[in-house]
Amino acid sequence: MSNNGYEEIADLTAMELGRLYRLGELSPLDATRAALARIEACNSEVNAYCHVAEESALESAKASEQRWLKGEALGPIDGVPSSIKDLTKVAGMPIRSGSLTSADELATEDAPFSARMREAGAVILGKTTTPEFGWKGVTDSRATGVTRNPWDTGKTAGGSSGGAAAAAALNMGVLHQGSDAGGSIRIPGGFCGVFGIKPTFGFIPQWPASAMTTLSHLGPMTRTVEDSLLMMDAVAQPDHRDWYSDRKFDGYWIDILDRPLEGLKVAYSPTLGYVDVDPGVRACVDRAVAALIELGAEVEEVDPGFSDPLEMFSTLWFAGAGKVVSGMSEAQRDLLDPGFRAIGEQGMKIDIVDYMKAVDARAALGIKMGEFHQQYDLLVTPTLPITAFEAGRDTTDDSQKYWMEWTPFSYPFNLTQQPASTSPCGLVDGLPVGLQIVGAKGADALVLNACRRLERALPMQWLGRPKAGSRG
Repeated sequence: MSNNGYEEIADLTAMELGRLYRLGELSPLDATRAALARIEACNSEVNAYCHVAEESALESAKASEQRWLKGEALGPIDGVPSSIKDLTKVAGMPIRSGSLTSADELATEDAPFSARMREAGAVILGKTTTPEFGWKGVTDSRATGVTRNPWDTGKTAGGSSGGAAAAAALNMGVLHQGSDAGGSIRIPGGFCGVFGIKPTFGFIPQWPASAMTTLSHLGPMTRTVEDSLLMMDAVAQPDHRDWYSDRKFDGYWIDILDRPLEGLKVAYSPTLGYVDVDPGVRACVDRAVAALIELGAEVEEVDPGFSDPLEMFSTLWFAGAGKVVSGMSEAQRDLLDPGFRAIGEQGMKIDIVDYMKAVDARAALGIKMGEFHQQYDLLVTPTLPITAFEAGRDTTDDSQKYWMEWTPFSYPFNLTQQPASTSPCGLVDGLPVGLQIVGAKGADALVLNACRRLERALPMQWLGRPKAGSRG
């Protein structure tokens, strides 16, 4: 097949690929070759993949091709090129977690997410980049280097699922797994202009458990809402290895789409009552909210009524980092990202009483949001108050100490374990802006349907190649 043919295939969605597979008009092998060609062409510029498993991917694609030819496809994502973040085990692939301290060995078994994707027939192309142990809202590490934004390679892709977001923006593969303990799906999704959702905690099992414990959710990152729903149908299944995975959706996620928004009560909080938002970002989000109103939603501008929970989040976050660092030798600690080592060593000193106070404050915030959703079906905010900044930095400027200071819209909803998504809603100076939609716990269907309706009202342009930017 010609390069032009591969380029056209590489831009197809999972829904489109499945339809063409069913009709016999396209082979999973051609789709996989197209995805690998896109990775070959783009990865050196954005550093989205830290491991590409070309041989095993092609073998999986050949097996999928035979299943489709025999009418024995395993499901709608059988043969769809996909990726897994390098915090999640994939049997036969490295599990480095973005760290020089990790043993250079191959995983011997699949994590639940990887297992469910394989069982659905997905072709796993490789592993996407993460900062060390997913500790921050940008993606760079001593082990794998800097991951860059496809819209401007001088800018950050965000993190910690920055590799997945950059891959999704360029369709270097179609379906991508992210994880989110403080915004790590929504931050890079917002910066890179792709859809992503942190589902209600417990829908998607996670094993081994995250260092950030019950803050961490796994979820899909894709160009379209439909494709994320196809992933949800595959992976949102309980697994005995994660005793928190106690939720099961009744039916198929893909069937929830395109329901009318008339009568839906939506709270729009442009600042949460305390965030400074870039005027260009605010304008894009305002336009998206106007589109929701045109679609029939009943929108009221109102804040949810809590103050910035940064202190309680930081206590829990630092404690999680402390758990990781506490098991390392001094020689291993010397290999760590200095920022991660610093918060880990700080976390090791957290008093148990202070930790339990943070746990109690978290519970109170969850109750408050539960009460808020008795009145409002959804809460809408910007995903981020800014657009992407210089790659290779942890913060926007030297006045900030921690990454959480520039992403105040995301971590509150890890504390509450609610479903929270990001959808692209415009560009400011050529860089994407994201809209966050938050639902009550278990109301993922409402969130996803609203995202799909908004996606149709505000279609996103896509990239086939990264846009070069100045590098500091």
